[in-house]
Amino acid sequence: MRPRSLDEVLGQDHLTFPGSPLRQLVEARADARTGPSSVMLWGPPGVGKTTLAHVISHAEGRSFVELSAITAGVRDVRQVVETARTEREMNGRTTVLFLDEIHRFTKAQQDALLPAVENRLVVLVAATTENPSFSVIAPLLSRSLLLTLKPLTDEAIRGLLDRAVTDPRGLAGEFALTDDARAMIVRVAGADARRSLTVLEAAAGIARARRETDRDEDADREGATDPGTGPVEVTEDDVAEASAEAVLRYDRDGDQHYDVISAFIKSIRGSDPDAALHYLARMIVAGEDPRFICRRIVISAAEDIGLADPQALTIAVSAHQAVERIGMPEGRIPLAEAVVYLATAPKSPASYRALDEAIADVKAGRAGQVPLHLRDAHYPGAKGLGHGEGYRYSHDWPYGVSPQEYLPDTLTGTTYYRPTANGAESRMADRLDALAALRRGEQA
Repeated sequence: MRPRSLDEVLGQDHLTFPGSPLRQLVEARADARTGPSSVMLWGPPGVGKTTLAHVISHAEGRSFVELSAITAGVRDVRQVVETARTEREMNGRTTVLFLDEIHRFTKAQQDALLPAVENRLVVLVAATTENPSFSVIAPLLSRSLLLTLKPLTDEAIRGLLDRAVTDPRGLAGEFALTDDARAMIVRVAGADARRSLTVLEAAAGIARARRETDRDEDADREGATDPGTGPVEVTEDDVAEASAEAVLRYDRDGDQHYDVISAFIKSIRGSDPDAALHYLARMIVAGEDPRFICRRIVISAAEDIGLADPQALTIAVSAHQAVERIGMPEGRIPLAEAVVYLATAPKSPASYRALDEAIADVKAGRAGQVPLHLRDAHYPGAKGLGHGEGYRYSHDWPYGVSPQEYLPDTLTGTTYYRPTANGAESRMADRLDALAALRRGEQA
């Protein structure tokens, strides 16, 4: 069912419209000297990267070679380049090299491609599920046309299924897909065309076996009716049996890893417990390291909630310890409790922002000398230097606050911590004013 032309490609209209760079690349005749541009195809699995590579290769005057970065090495690349040189010199044909999973190539392996791409000995069509900005070397990326493929819409998947049911290359009209069955395949496919066809094929096989079983059973019963010779009906039950659950798009070392955890933290910060639980579920189902999830939850408690709810950090740390001690899958229970608590808690970044401001002052040279009355006076000779002289022991004063200056002279009067009006922190401003008055020697 692989499309043979751009007109058969579904779901990538932003790349296949008339006059698009991709269509120009496909429809232009390959020239031995100039040749078409190399292309970098970036998108999730099952959206048509390999298909587009085959469509590009079918243009007149082109040879097609396919390599996988999982198994190929520099030697394989060099062999393709030498063959491409011969093809161009002897037959005037341009070689299209389709390199799947290019992000798995090392920097040295990608460097080996540069001369051939630069001289247009080959038209490189590279596919990757990882962000090329991070996984492909800049010189190679700058010499390629970057095309971003979008996840397929439900409408595109439905169109693909209907085509596969009737097309001679597919099920050739031998099967009929019920509306419920089609809807279920669309749901479990997860925007993956390859998976939708795999599930359809498996469900069709189950439906055929069911009809044959029914025919055999009816043949043994007197007066039984023939189950029929028309198209075999593929039902929702057949699809359910063919596919128990959808395969989640998630890569623990790639952009999905960072995208999902980013959405998770931002959902907690945005006080949306349902969204936070959704992204937590995606990470758990995908097998994300629970220690990574726990670390991010602890950071979120301190960064986004802070003193607006001091209990948040305690709950986050407790969830971290619970997961370490009981493991998964039971660890999901305290994780859920912590995530809901954090998402619904009042938010304040005031405490860590205060530290960041203090760090910025220190790095800028605004540290100043530690006041003499605060310096250590326990070692011999320290008192002779004036260390500790005039220090006022806080517990000797009312409310446990002594009237004295604690900041270096160069920072006197500086304020770093500015509480918000959220949660428990809303009561902090009055307390800070009272403490400042006591440190100035004023009656609170």
